[in-house]
Amino acid sequence: MKVKPGSRTPGAQLVTEAKPSRSQDIAYRERRYLITMGLRILCFGLALVLFTQGAGWLAAIPAVGAIVLPYFAVVFANGGREPAKTHGFRPYEPNLPAQYSPPGDDAPSQPPPPA
Repeated sequence: MKVKPGSRTPGAQLVTEAKPSRSQDIAYRERRYLITMGLRILCFGLALVLFTQGAGWLAAIPAVGAIVLPYFAVVFANGGREPAKTHGFRPYEPNLPAQYSPPGDDAPSQPPPPA
């Protein structure tokens, strides 16, 4: 990243590539944990209903889900922030059209050289 002379900060950066704030990340992980644990409760209830209705081995399918889901919920919730991009911020580069030259101009129209 180039820093302009006499400036403390580098040039303009694209905000869309910034990581979400810490509070947004924590809220996202909490929401994902609660949804996974809610799905676990549904699996557990379905396993109980199927077992009491005599469904046999079919009751084992949601029971396995009720056993396995807490592990994944905790791992994903405690996994920390999403991995950051390795290249960091990308400098802002506007996509400008070619320079206008009026009709009848003998010089060929070429975009100005990059700065």
